[in-house]
Amino acid sequence: MSERARGMRKNLTSYGDDAFSVFLRKAFVKAMGYTEDAVERPIVGITDTFSGFNACHRNVPELIEAAKRGVMLAGGLPVAFPTISIHESFAYPTSMFLRNLMAMDTEEMLRAQPLDSVILIGGCDKTVPAQLMAAASHDVPAIQLVTGPMIAGSHRGRPVGACTDCRRFWGAFRAEEIDEQELVEAGEELCPSAGTCMVMGTASTMACVAEAIGMMLPGGAAIPAVAAARLRHAELAGSRAVALAEEGTTPDRIMTPEAFANAFTVLHAIGGSTNGVVHLAAIAGRLGLELDLEAFDAIGRDCPVLVDLRPTGEHFMEDLHKAGGLATVLREIRHLLHLDCLTVNGRTLGENLAAAKVFSQSVVRPFDRPIHAGGALAVLRGNLGPGGALIKQAAADPELLVHEGRAVVFDSLADLAARIDDPDLDVAADDVLVLRGAGPKGAPGMPEAGYVPIPKKLARAGVKDMVRLSDARMSGTAFGTIVLHITPEAAVGGPLGLVENGDRIRLDVPARRLDLLVDEATLARRRERQGEVGPEIPERGYRRLYLETVEQADRGCDFDFLRPPARGKVPPPRA
Repeated sequence: MSERARGMRKNLTSYGDDAFSVFLRKAFVKAMGYTEDAVERPIVGITDTFSGFNACHRNVPELIEAAKRGVMLAGGLPVAFPTISIHESFAYPTSMFLRNLMAMDTEEMLRAQPLDSVILIGGCDKTVPAQLMAAASHDVPAIQLVTGPMIAGSHRGRPVGACTDCRRFWGAFRAEEIDEQELVEAGEELCPSAGTCMVMGTASTMACVAEAIGMMLPGGAAIPAVAAARLRHAELAGSRAVALAEEGTTPDRIMTPEAFANAFTVLHAIGGSTNGVVHLAAIAGRLGLELDLEAFDAIGRDCPVLVDLRPTGEHFMEDLHKAGGLATVLREIRHLLHLDCLTVNGRTLGENLAAAKVFSQSVVRPFDRPIHAGGALAVLRGNLGPGGALIKQAAADPELLVHEGRAVVFDSLADLAARIDDPDLDVAADDVLVLRGAGPKGAPGMPEAGYVPIPKKLARAGVKDMVRLSDARMSGTAFGTIVLHITPEAAVGGPLGLVENGDRIRLDVPARRLDLLVDEATLARRRERQGEVGPEIPERGYRRLYLETVEQADRGCDFDFLRPPARGKVPPPRA
């Protein structure tokens, strides 16, 4: 390493005497049982995100021990420390509301403690983005280690998995196609092991993205949480973290504009979650890079969906692992990638691909025989979403991708819950369900409420999909013709707030349009009648900080004061 401060001499507590600070620090750390030799070695921090509320992180204690072993075998001193842990189903009002808090907590712990490098252990949806945001904001060498996906369950002889089948079973129950007893039986198989959702939800998407962008060792995205290979991967991450400390390779050298282009390309190829766009925008924003939605959409026009994995296909993440992991996907799209990007193992993406094993498999399709042509996601513009909106076209009903219908409006999550199953609700199968007040500020936290349920009376009549649109998000495990992230949101004066019941709305995904078919003069009168809008700001606490500083979806829903001045865009235009 260079002459920069390292180990116990790094990030000293301020006493006005650096030598005393080192002496005092060593005295206290020896209370943990360390010898003088141990505390003179490179210090590798390991984030401990275990929580009794986080089943996705149930295996974190095992991963910490394996990572520690790797650090010590490489001559470093591993030190685990706790940070916030967030689980999608156990966070009120939504995990997205707390993502930035976890990012701040992680960043400040990296900044405060004497770390020469850090292993970031995450898994559940918002934890990996939060950790990569933190890493992007600080100059300590970092390596991402995910908990890994669950294995698939089995219900009455058929494989099932969270949370695509969670939604399928719940929809069937609402439609009275299955009874409560079968619902309970299915629920016992949907999450059969430790780990993250085993479909291409947000957790799997962000694991693949972390590997594609170069912050994870090759092969780490798809290894099941319960596999011995997951522990071996953790050991290798520990060993590599020591080398990173010696080399001084910081995240900004890995997460370059070209690396983000690779990540966005992979997002399309895997049929990834719409949440991945928001998270990548936030991570890039921490490096002064603005999201170019049109450039992202252009990538999708060239990159088809290749992974046959739920909810777009039929397989699970364990099958992708057996098929060679993300490298199998990368090999099919290598002509679209920046292969000279540096990765966390010290080699380029191209060098890693050259070293990956090649064998016959059926989970990843050839480039010329995709699951879905034209990319997983599409960016929409129009008078309803002047700042952009997203649709996961690969998981939509093809017959609804061009559709015009009558608006049925819900003003909030509470309004949706109160009226969606009302037998007297004026709604038909060709209507457009509109949910507003569910964006970053409106909810708050931009919950995964965009998967608006089919009204029960229509579900019972056999309706499986409808056009639904909102300023909310949707789980990557979900499916349907659903327009999300409409920007700006209704709560800050976006045109979504002007929609009235009975208005005509036109969706045209091939043309990338989402339009409210109401003349501008009428909309102007509605704006005047609407007056000032905006959430009520509480007097104190994190919620006040959140509501005062959170940005819109196209800027990653990060806090404005955490982003440096813009210095470029991602993905960058192709040469």
